[in-house]
Amino acid sequence: MKKILAAMMALLAVLSLTACAKDNAAESEKVLTVALSPDYSPMEFVDTSKSGQEQYVGFDVTLANYIADELGMTLEIKPMSFDACQTAVQLGNVDLGISGFSWTPDRAENFAISDYYIAGDNETEQVIITTADKAGAFSAAEDFAGLKVGAQAASLQEMLCQQSLPESIELVQFKDVNDGVLALQTGKIDAMAVAKGNGEAIMANNADIAMSGFQFEVDPLYQNNVILLNKEDTALLEEVNKILAKAKAADLYTGWYADATALAGIASAADVSYDDEGNVLEG
Repeated sequence: MKKILAAMMALLAVLSLTACAKDNAAESEKVLTVALSPDYSPMEFVDTSKSGQEQYVGFDVTLANYIADELGMTLEIKPMSFDACQTAVQLGNVDLGISGFSWTPDRAENFAISDYYIAGDNETEQVIITTADKAGAFSAAEDFAGLKVGAQAASLQEMLCQQSLPESIELVQFKDVNDGVLALQTGKIDAMAVAKGNGEAIMANNADIAMSGFQFEVDPLYQNNVILLNKEDTALLEEVNKILAKAKAADLYTGWYADATALAGIASAADVSYDDEGNVLEG
């Protein structure tokens, strides 16, 4: 009987150790899910020479990897449309939204918002691009009166157009930036509002696009970028802010932005559009 009890105790010990090992393995494999819209170089875009998770590149992807590493988690990028990223965060379907987001009053009401992070001049300077034959032709807001001006839906650029341009413009909303650029190239709109860094990346790959000559005055509240979290994720927000402070103190942002800008100009770089369900949009 004693031998049987000893054997049973030994078996229970082995099972307990096995369960602990499984729990520890599960703990070490925690995943940080991040929603982004990879149609916005140099912040987030696709390197078509790669596949899987490695294809997503850009400043925000570097930042997401840094945060995941600091948290001891594995990063999983969830590509989707720009507005779907925000919905996914609100519903708690992803942990973070990192997709070139600016602070806005509406987002402050609906999300937990991180401290600012600095991605070069991508958000600090907001501009309007147009076709190359009209380069520099628009120096004042009034010059756009009666014209069709595009902007990504639910973006800072859309808000700036509404606030700063004449009421007589026809503001055309696009689900993603690529659609707006194509509409500009095909004459369906006259101009497109974009972040300066994004505009420079677009021009680097499209010789028929140029700066219009107009630049928005941007309130400091809207400059730089923020990460969106679900309102309930206060503990994660605190950790994210600590990590952002560490990155800023180490002056990592400058190098990340330079690398992302250079990568946006390579032949295999592409702004890829996704629908709300995460499917690649063709065309």
